Amino acid sequence: MLQSSLNELDAVLMVARRGKFRTAALELGVSTTALSNAVRKLERTLGIRLFNRTTRSVSLTEAGQQFVAQVAPAVRDIHEAMDVARSRQATPSGTLRINAFPTAAREIFSWLVLPFLRAHPQVHIDIVTEGRLVDIVAGGFDLGVRSADLVPADMIALPLGVLRRNVVVGTPSYLKAHGTPLTPRDLTEHTCLRVRLPNGAIHRWPFEKDGQSVHIDVEGAITLDEASLARTAVLASVGLALAMESDVRDEIEAGRLVRVLEDWTPILSPLSLYYPSRRNPTAAFKAFVDFARRQSGASITLTPSIGSEAPVTDIRPL
Repeated sequence: MLQSSLNELDAVLMVARRGKFRTAALELGVSTTALSNAVRKLERTLGIRLFNRTTRSVSLTEAGQQFVAQVAPAVRDIHEAMDVARSRQATPSGTLRINAFPTAAREIFSWLVLPFLRAHPQVHIDIVTEGRLVDIVAGGFDLGVRSADLVPADMIALPLGVLRRNVVVGTPSYLKAHGTPLTPRDLTEHTCLRVRLPNGAIHRWPFEKDGQSVHIDVEGAITLDEASLARTAVLASVGLALAMESDVRDEIEAGRLVRVLEDWTPILSPLSLYYPSRRNPTAAFKAFVDFARRQSGASITLTPSIGSEAPVTDIRPL
Protein backbone atom coordinates (compact mmCIF):
# COMPACT_ATOMS: atom_id res chain seq x y z
CA MET A 1 0.00 0.00 0.00
CA LEU A 2 1.32 3.42 -0.91
CA GLN A 3 2.34 5.51 2.09
CA SER A 4 2.29 9.31 2.41
CA SER A 5 4.60 11.29 4.69
CA LEU A 6 3.24 13.18 7.65
CA ASN A 7 4.64 16.39 6.15
CA GLU A 8 2.47 15.95 3.07
CA LEU A 9 -0.62 15.39 5.19
CA ASP A 10 0.23 18.43 7.33
CA ALA A 11 0.61 20.47 4.14
CA VAL A 12 -2.82 19.49 2.84
CA LEU A 13 -4.50 20.14 6.19
CA MET A 14 -2.89 23.56 6.57
CA VAL A 15 -3.87 24.65 3.05
CA ALA A 16 -7.41 23.41 3.72
CA ARG A 17 -7.48 25.38 6.97
CA ARG A 18 -6.04 28.62 5.61
CA GLY A 19 -7.38 28.56 2.05
CA LYS A 20 -4.16 30.02 0.66
CA PHE A 21 -0.87 28.35 -0.16
CA ARG A 22 1.17 31.39 0.84
CA THR A 23 -0.45 31.72 4.27
CA ALA A 24 -0.19 27.98 4.89
CA ALA A 25 3.47 27.99 3.86
CA LEU A 26 4.26 30.83 6.27
CA GLU A 27 2.62 28.99 9.16
CA LEU A 28 4.47 25.76 8.38
CA GLY A 29 7.76 27.58 7.92
CA VAL A 30 8.36 26.35 4.36
CA SER A 31 8.44 27.96 0.94
CA THR A 32 5.26 28.18 -1.12
CA THR A 33 6.94 26.04 -3.77
CA ALA A 34 7.83 23.30 -1.28
CA LEU A 35 4.29 23.31 0.08
CA SER A 36 2.76 23.13 -3.40
CA ASN A 37 5.08 20.26 -4.31
CA ALA A 38 4.08 18.35 -1.16
CA VAL A 39 0.38 18.75 -1.96
CA ARG A 40 0.88 17.69 -5.59
CA LYS A 41 2.90 14.66 -4.49
CA LEU A 42 0.08 13.50 -2.24
CA GLU A 43 -2.46 14.10 -5.00
CA ARG A 44 -0.39 11.95 -7.34
CA THR A 45 -0.12 9.25 -4.69
CA LEU A 46 -3.89 9.25 -4.14
CA GLY A 47 -4.73 9.65 -7.81
CA ILE A 48 -7.22 12.44 -7.08
CA ARG A 49 -7.29 16.23 -7.07
CA LEU A 50 -7.71 17.59 -3.55
CA PHE A 51 -7.94 21.31 -4.36
CA ASN A 52 -9.53 23.56 -6.94
CA ARG A 53 -6.90 26.19 -7.72
CA THR A 54 -7.36 29.58 -9.35
CA THR A 55 -5.15 32.65 -9.41
CA ARG A 56 -7.21 34.13 -6.57
CA SER A 57 -8.41 31.27 -4.40
CA VAL A 58 -7.95 27.68 -3.31
CA SER A 59 -10.82 25.43 -2.28
CA LEU A 60 -11.23 21.75 -1.53
CA THR A 61 -12.76 19.50 -4.14
CA GLU A 62 -15.53 17.16 -3.03
CA ALA A 63 -12.98 14.35 -2.77
CA GLY A 64 -10.66 16.70 -0.89
CA GLN A 65 -13.36 17.57 1.64
CA GLN A 66 -13.99 13.91 2.37
CA PHE A 67 -10.29 13.13 2.60
CA VAL A 68 -9.56 16.02 4.99
CA ALA A 69 -12.54 15.12 7.21
CA GLN A 70 -11.32 11.53 7.53
CA VAL A 71 -7.59 12.13 7.86
CA ALA A 72 -7.53 15.20 10.16
CA PRO A 73 -8.41 13.29 13.39
CA ALA A 74 -5.80 10.62 12.61
CA VAL A 75 -3.08 13.20 11.97
CA ARG A 76 -4.00 14.96 15.20
CA ASP A 77 -3.68 11.65 17.07
CA ILE A 78 -0.28 11.05 15.49
CA HIS A 79 0.98 14.45 16.58
CA GLU A 80 -0.34 13.86 20.10
CA ALA A 81 1.45 10.50 20.23
CA MET A 82 4.65 12.21 19.11
CA ASP A 83 4.18 14.85 21.81
CA VAL A 84 3.80 12.11 24.43
CA ALA A 85 7.05 10.55 23.28
CA ARG A 86 8.86 13.89 23.25
CA SER A 87 7.59 14.68 26.75
CA ARG A 88 9.75 11.83 28.02
CA GLN A 89 12.95 13.20 26.54
CA ALA A 90 15.74 13.85 28.98
CA THR A 91 17.08 16.69 26.80
CA PRO A 92 14.61 19.21 25.32
CA SER A 93 14.66 19.19 21.53
CA GLY A 94 12.40 19.79 18.56
CA THR A 95 10.55 22.90 17.37
CA LEU A 96 8.44 25.37 19.34
CA ARG A 97 6.15 27.63 17.28
CA ILE A 98 5.31 31.00 18.82
CA ASN A 99 2.84 33.57 17.49
CA ALA A 100 3.20 37.17 18.64
CA PHE A 101 2.49 40.76 17.78
CA PRO A 102 5.65 42.24 16.15
CA THR A 103 6.20 44.57 19.10
CA ALA A 104 5.82 41.70 21.57
CA ALA A 105 8.30 39.52 19.67
CA ARG A 106 10.88 42.29 19.73
CA GLU A 107 10.38 42.84 23.45
CA ILE A 108 10.98 39.20 24.46
CA PHE A 109 13.65 38.32 21.90
CA SER A 110 16.79 39.45 23.71
CA TRP A 111 15.95 38.60 27.30
CA LEU A 112 13.89 35.42 26.79
CA VAL A 113 14.27 33.73 23.40
CA LEU A 114 18.01 34.08 22.85
CA PRO A 115 19.02 33.08 26.42
CA PHE A 116 16.72 30.05 26.19
CA LEU A 117 18.34 28.93 22.94
CA ARG A 118 21.78 29.27 24.49
CA ALA A 119 20.64 27.07 27.38
CA HIS A 120 18.88 24.55 25.11
CA PRO A 121 20.77 24.37 21.80
CA GLN A 122 18.80 21.36 20.53
CA VAL A 123 15.52 23.33 20.50
CA HIS A 124 14.45 25.27 17.40
CA ILE A 125 12.11 28.25 17.87
CA ASP A 126 9.88 29.36 15.00
CA ILE A 127 8.43 32.83 15.64
CA VAL A 128 5.58 34.13 13.47
CA THR A 129 4.68 37.80 13.96
CA GLU A 130 1.19 39.01 13.07
CA GLY A 131 -0.65 42.21 13.81
CA ARG A 132 -3.94 40.39 14.32
CA LEU A 133 -5.06 38.22 17.20
CA VAL A 134 -5.07 34.62 15.97
CA ASP A 135 -6.31 31.31 17.31
CA ILE A 136 -2.98 29.72 18.20
CA VAL A 137 -4.52 26.25 18.44
CA ALA A 138 -6.08 26.40 14.97
CA GLY A 139 -2.88 27.94 13.63
CA GLY A 140 -0.73 25.10 14.93
CA PHE A 141 1.23 27.23 17.41
CA ASP A 142 2.55 26.03 20.76
CA LEU A 143 2.52 29.43 22.43
CA GLY A 144 1.39 33.00 21.94
CA VAL A 145 2.64 36.35 23.23
CA ARG A 146 0.21 39.25 23.53
CA SER A 147 -0.73 42.07 25.87
CA ALA A 148 -2.29 40.54 28.96
CA ASP A 149 -5.61 42.25 28.26
CA LEU A 150 -5.87 40.52 24.86
CA VAL A 151 -5.25 36.93 25.98
CA PRO A 152 -8.36 34.74 25.42
CA ALA A 153 -10.07 33.54 28.59
CA ASP A 154 -9.64 29.84 27.81
CA MET A 155 -5.84 30.07 27.75
CA ILE A 156 -3.29 29.58 30.51
CA ALA A 157 -1.26 32.77 30.82
CA LEU A 158 2.16 33.49 32.25
CA PRO A 159 2.55 37.23 32.93
CA LEU A 160 5.99 38.32 31.82
CA GLY A 161 6.02 41.34 34.10
CA VAL A 162 7.88 43.69 31.76
CA LEU A 163 6.96 47.36 32.07
CA ARG A 164 5.87 48.74 28.70
CA ARG A 165 5.01 52.18 27.43
CA ASN A 166 4.75 54.22 24.28
CA VAL A 167 7.10 57.14 23.77
CA VAL A 168 7.07 60.04 21.35
CA VAL A 169 10.61 60.76 20.20
CA GLY A 170 12.53 63.05 17.91
CA THR A 171 16.13 64.00 17.32
CA PRO A 172 17.65 66.99 19.15
CA SER A 173 18.13 68.71 15.77
CA TYR A 174 14.47 68.25 14.78
CA LEU A 175 13.25 69.62 18.12
CA LYS A 176 15.66 72.57 17.90
CA ALA A 177 14.33 73.44 14.46
CA HIS A 178 10.62 72.84 15.08
CA GLY A 179 10.12 73.22 18.81
CA THR A 180 8.95 70.74 21.47
CA PRO A 181 5.25 69.77 21.67
CA LEU A 182 3.86 70.26 25.15
CA THR A 183 0.42 68.68 24.62
CA PRO A 184 -0.84 66.06 22.14
CA ARG A 185 -2.73 68.79 20.27
CA ASP A 186 0.60 70.45 19.48
CA LEU A 187 1.41 67.49 17.21
CA THR A 188 -0.82 69.02 14.53
CA GLU A 189 1.99 71.56 14.03
CA HIS A 190 4.63 68.85 13.58
CA THR A 191 5.67 66.35 10.94
CA CYS A 192 5.02 62.85 12.29
CA LEU A 193 5.75 59.34 11.06
CA ARG A 194 2.37 57.75 10.37
CA VAL A 195 1.80 54.06 11.03
CA ARG A 196 -0.43 51.75 8.99
CA LEU A 197 -2.14 49.00 11.00
CA PRO A 198 -2.56 45.43 9.70
CA ASN A 199 -6.17 46.20 8.75
CA GLY A 200 -5.03 49.10 6.57
CA ALA A 201 -6.19 51.88 8.89
CA ILE A 202 -3.80 54.67 9.92
CA HIS A 203 -2.96 54.48 13.61
CA ARG A 204 -4.25 57.36 15.73
CA TRP A 205 -1.69 58.20 18.40
CA PRO A 206 -3.20 57.51 21.87
CA PHE A 207 -2.47 59.64 24.92
CA GLU A 208 -3.75 59.77 28.47
CA LYS A 209 -3.25 62.09 31.44
CA ASP A 210 -5.20 62.60 34.66
CA GLY A 211 -8.02 60.40 33.39
CA GLN A 212 -8.26 62.29 30.10
CA SER A 213 -7.75 60.26 26.92
CA VAL A 214 -7.17 61.67 23.46
CA HIS A 215 -6.34 60.16 20.06
CA ILE A 216 -4.54 62.29 17.50
CA ASP A 217 -4.62 61.87 13.71
CA VAL A 218 -1.05 62.88 12.99
CA GLU A 219 0.17 64.15 9.62
CA GLY A 220 3.49 63.64 7.91
CA ALA A 221 5.29 62.92 4.66
CA ILE A 222 5.79 59.21 5.29
CA THR A 223 3.46 56.33 6.20
CA LEU A 224 5.16 53.13 7.35
CA ASP A 225 4.35 49.67 8.68
CA GLU A 226 7.88 48.46 9.42
CA ALA A 227 9.75 49.31 12.62
CA SER A 228 13.29 49.50 11.24
CA LEU A 229 12.18 52.01 8.60
CA ALA A 230 10.47 54.14 11.24
CA ARG A 231 13.61 54.11 13.38
CA THR A 232 15.75 55.10 10.41
CA ALA A 233 13.38 57.93 9.49
CA VAL A 234 13.14 59.45 12.96
CA LEU A 235 16.93 59.27 13.39
CA ALA A 236 17.22 61.13 10.09
CA SER A 237 15.18 63.97 11.64
CA VAL A 238 12.26 63.42 9.24
CA GLY A 239 9.80 64.00 12.09
CA LEU A 240 8.47 62.70 15.38
CA ALA A 241 7.70 59.03 15.91
CA LEU A 242 5.52 57.05 18.30
CA ALA A 243 7.41 53.92 19.33
CA MET A 244 7.62 51.28 22.01
CA GLU A 245 10.13 52.50 24.57
CA SER A 246 12.01 49.21 24.37
CA ASP A 247 12.56 49.72 20.62
CA VAL A 248 14.32 53.07 21.03
CA ARG A 249 15.79 52.84 24.54
CA ASP A 250 19.38 52.64 23.29
CA GLU A 251 18.94 55.72 21.10
CA ILE A 252 17.38 57.66 24.00
CA GLU A 253 20.16 56.70 26.41
CA ALA A 254 22.77 57.68 23.81
CA GLY A 255 21.12 61.06 23.29
CA ARG A 256 20.33 60.42 19.63
CA LEU A 257 16.60 60.66 20.40
CA VAL A 258 14.70 62.75 22.95
CA ARG A 259 11.39 61.85 24.58
CA VAL A 260 8.57 64.39 24.51
CA LEU A 261 5.06 64.36 25.97
CA GLU A 262 6.28 61.95 28.67
CA ASP A 263 3.45 62.82 31.05
CA TRP A 264 0.93 61.82 28.34
CA THR A 265 2.26 58.28 27.76
CA PRO A 266 1.17 55.97 30.60
CA ILE A 267 2.31 52.42 31.36
CA LEU A 268 0.69 49.82 29.08
CA SER A 269 -0.72 46.40 29.87
CA PRO A 270 2.14 43.90 30.43
CA LEU A 271 2.86 41.02 28.09
CA SER A 272 1.75 37.46 28.73
CA LEU A 273 3.01 34.18 27.35
CA TYR A 274 -0.06 31.98 26.85
CA TYR A 275 -1.02 28.51 25.70
CA PRO A 276 -3.86 25.98 25.89
CA SER A 277 -4.00 23.27 28.53
CA ARG A 278 -1.89 20.32 27.37
CA ARG A 279 -2.03 16.76 28.63
CA ASN A 280 1.40 15.77 27.37
CA PRO A 281 3.62 18.81 26.85
CA THR A 282 6.94 18.14 25.20
CA ALA A 283 10.20 18.49 27.07
CA ALA A 284 11.00 21.57 24.99
CA PHE A 285 7.61 23.14 25.79
CA LYS A 286 8.01 22.52 29.53
CA ALA A 287 11.56 23.85 29.48
CA PHE A 288 10.52 27.06 27.71
CA VAL A 289 7.61 27.78 30.08
CA ASP A 290 9.79 27.06 33.13
CA PHE A 291 12.54 29.27 31.71
CA ALA A 292 10.07 32.11 31.04
CA ARG A 293 8.73 31.80 34.58
CA ARG A 294 12.22 32.09 36.05
CA GLN A 295 13.18 34.96 33.76
CA SER A 296 10.06 36.98 34.52
CA GLY A 297 9.76 36.05 38.20
CA ALA A 298 6.04 35.51 37.59
CA SER A 299 3.63 32.67 38.25
CA ILE A 300 0.95 31.22 35.98
CA THR A 301 -2.52 32.72 36.31
CA LEU A 302 -5.75 32.46 34.38
CA THR A 303 -6.59 35.60 32.46
CA PRO A 304 -10.00 37.29 32.50
CA SER A 305 -12.19 37.15 29.40
CA ILE A 306 -11.47 39.67 26.71
CA GLY A 307 -15.21 40.06 26.43
CA SER A 308 -15.52 39.73 22.68
CA GLU A 309 -14.61 37.43 19.84
CA ALA A 310 -14.45 40.27 17.33
CA PRO A 311 -11.19 40.53 15.36
CA VAL A 312 -8.47 42.37 17.24
CA THR A 313 -5.49 44.07 15.64
CA ASP A 314 -2.24 45.22 17.19
CA ILE A 315 -2.74 48.91 17.88
CA ARG A 316 0.72 49.33 19.39
CA PRO A 317 3.06 51.62 17.51
CA LEU A 318 6.12 50.53 15.58
